[in-house]
Amino acid sequence: MDQHDHAAHGHAPAATWGTAASATLHCLTGCAIGEVLGMVVGTALGWSTGPTVVLSIALAFVFGYALTMRGVLRAGVGFRQALKVALAADTVSIVVMELIDNAIMVGVPGAMDAGLASGLFWGALAFSLLVAFVLTVPVNRWLISRGKGHAVVHQYH
Repeated sequence: MDQHDHAAHGHAPAATWGTAASATLHCLTGCAIGEVLGMVVGTALGWSTGPTVVLSIALAFVFGYALTMRGVLRAGVGFRQALKVALAADTVSIVVMELIDNAIMVGVPGAMDAGLASGLFWGALAFSLLVAFVLTVPVNRWLISRGKGHAVVHQYH
């Protein structure tokens, strides 16, 4: 049986590296949309680092949860329950990703002040998201192995 067959029988998906990478990629998609949008808006408006990072984090959570909820809602689950599933599935993963990618963005000298036309800004942002992905995969594998994180949403796929 593959990991989807396990989910169909009420079992948690196998905590393989592939499953963890897939869960992390799903999380990264929502985080990246919010992160990039927040960085672009904050930078374009000339905001300082603090408000830009706060906006990026808030949008990463909004888009991360929204992507998970979209699939769960499509499975016929009500809004409240879909939100609970998204919170359980994605919160730890998003927190880890946001801590890592924002620490890198703030830590790369000049990246936050470089401007949208700068290779430094886009390079640092791409690098921060890549590192966040790589370091979050083991976290998601650990969560899945315990029936947590992405494992709670798997039954709705």
